[in-house]
Amino acid sequence: MTTSTAEQGVPEVERGGRAGGALAAVGGQNLSLIAALAVVLALFGLLNDNYLSWTNVQVIAEAVTITGLLAVVQTVVIICGGLDISVGSQAGLASVVSAMAFTSAGGNPLAGIAAAVGIGVVIGLLNGAVIVYGRVNPTIATLAGLAAYKGVAQLVSNGAAQGYVLNDSVFVFLSRGRIAGLPVMVWILIVAAVAVHVLLKYTDIGRNVYAIGGNPTAARLAGINLNKYLISAYVLAAVVAAVAGVLLTARTGSGQPVSGSEGLELKSITAAALGGCALKGGKGGIGGTLLAVALLGALENGLTVQGINSFWQNVAQGSLLVVAVVIQQRRSGERAVGLPG
Repeated sequence: MTTSTAEQGVPEVERGGRAGGALAAVGGQNLSLIAALAVVLALFGLLNDNYLSWTNVQVIAEAVTITGLLAVVQTVVIICGGLDISVGSQAGLASVVSAMAFTSAGGNPLAGIAAAVGIGVVIGLLNGAVIVYGRVNPTIATLAGLAAYKGVAQLVSNGAAQGYVLNDSVFVFLSRGRIAGLPVMVWILIVAAVAVHVLLKYTDIGRNVYAIGGNPTAARLAGINLNKYLISAYVLAAVVAAVAGVLLTARTGSGQPVSGSEGLELKSITAAALGGCALKGGKGGIGGTLLAVALLGALENGLTVQGINSFWQNVAQGSLLVVAVVIQQRRSGERAVGLPG
């Protein structure tokens, strides 16, 4: 067996170390996701000749954009030791607000976008304040928000779609525009993901976020302001959810109080958990989350292309979430509830 010129004279241990370092950099969790994604792509590619076409790949990418945005910020919240079950309802409320503000301002898209982001800031501050100062468990607080924000969206819209934005160039560009051959919506996801990845991996803020989720007591003793970071995480989640709501408005052509946003919270949590986020906090990353988003999108599209009942998509999402949590528990070595040690 021959070796390349580049490898000649390089000790076997060093080459093995480099390979091991590369695998460690990718991560076992991510390798599993890559393998699963490859299997899904290969399977549906064999079943349908058009599944792997560039056109369908773009369809998948556009379809997962909103879920991807929510999953990225859900990752931050989970790493910080929290959880936001209300992101789907937040997106729905922001969608309605953006369309109504657009109409009220005489067709001004910037007014619609600003109003949506503004409501996102308010929601994030409210969620953070309830959790931090009200001392309410994040799951309960945001579960209440899930119902409340959906209710507000339905109240202000009378339960119907609001506005019409498909005659506006800005919203049309957001929904149908292309930059370097890729949809604008996909670029928005890429920019958001890269920004959050850099924040988490290469800044003191990111290191503090991991510290808070991993050991909040030690983080507090180290002088980290836990309240500020937790509230900021929920504000970030709500603002990005508002952006997702604006994209939902652009894609559907009107403000949607429920349609298009319902179930997004489950998808975002599933993607974060599949991507390696420990639901107890302190562990996770954007790379794994994006791979999980791609896996969910490829699976959902494949089932749709094959004409399989859409209800099975919910079954698949729920099953994947359970599998992800089971794997986490096994890796952590914790004793199963109700079973002898």
